[in-house]
Amino acid sequence: MAPKPISSPVPVAWYPSLAVLMLSIGLVVTASFFIYEATSSRRNRSLSKEITTGAVASVFLGFGSLFLLLATGVYV
Repeated sequence: MAPKPISSPVPVAWYPSLAVLMLSIGLVVTASFFIYEATSSRRNRSLSKEITTGAVASVFLGFGSLFLLLATGVYV
């Protein structure tokens, strides 16, 4: 029995589009995080909202960076 070759679950043609989409979403969420931090007072801030917003931005920027590297030919 011959082993199956490893293939990507996402088509290679989608890499550039996914990179732009995920990086854009990540940057928008990051911008909203900074705006929230700059405009809210210390008493009105919510730790759970900060952690959630930071985690969402981190996930989108992380996957966006991954797809950007894959789209440019750096296979990680």
